[in-house]
Amino acid sequence: MLLSMTGFGEARHQQDALAIGVEIRTLNNRYLKVSIRCAEAYSCLESQIEQVVRRALHRGTVHLALRVDRQPAPDDYRLNTTALESFIDQLRAFQQQHGIEGELPLGSLLAFPGVVGEGREAGISTAEDWPIIRPVLDQALERLQAMRTEEGRSMREDLVAQCKTIEAELQSIAGRAPGVVTAYRDRLQDRVKNLLKEMDVQVDAKDLIREVSIFAERGDIAEEIVRLHSHLEQFDAALDETQSMGRKLEFLSQEMFREINTIGSKANDVVITQHVVEIKGAIERIRELVQNIE
Repeated sequence: MLLSMTGFGEARHQQDALAIGVEIRTLNNRYLKVSIRCAEAYSCLESQIEQVVRRALHRGTVHLALRVDRQPAPDDYRLNTTALESFIDQLRAFQQQHGIEGELPLGSLLAFPGVVGEGREAGISTAEDWPIIRPVLDQALERLQAMRTEEGRSMREDLVAQCKTIEAELQSIAGRAPGVVTAYRDRLQDRVKNLLKEMDVQVDAKDLIREVSIFAERGDIAEEIVRLHSHLEQFDAALDETQSMGRKLEFLSQEMFREINTIGSKANDVVITQHVVEIKGAIERIRELVQNIE
């Protein structure tokens, strides 16, 4: 089963005075990198959130946003009597010093900094909220995985199609390869005959055989064809693994490119070169796809 590294999942939950929302976005990355954004009061939960994410995801850049909204309660707003009394004492002393009469306006005093504050964060208990947040996080991860699975299914179809293209082109190369040496021998023999027919010189058959043997040895691509077949079989098996095998697929695609590159450099045949170009194009497409597979 293949999983795409890009996806999106969200979940929301409302319970009494508590509203929770979790959004998760993922992008491709060679390793797993988790970034969590939440209110400062809930920053102590980041390590627990990351543990849950790491159990579900193995590669990619993860951007997670946690939002917790709590309906205000009467106890959330408190009067700081110490600050209020300090401001009153200072203002009365200022009045006496400058001979200013009149009552101090209570409404204006309440607007002074620190006199009225919100104690909402002080009343938050993350230990009590975590059992409510955790199921929402799990649901967001499930929806993310569903999207990643669907994209992975589409990528698998494309990968299978590219592998079939490689297999077909490779069979053409395997069928063409034995005739390359024979064609080279015939061309060499004709070229030598044409050059020497007016000079009345005979070419030793052993020399001709030795030259053809050297060409055959240098241009032998049988081993590379076998290895490329093997890589294709391993790649096909990895597509059906129960876990997403992005790193293994990436490695196999690199090995396939190495083998076809060697075939192209050794074959010395125009028709085989055309097949090599087609295979390289398919492998490049594979390499682009596997970079986004977990």
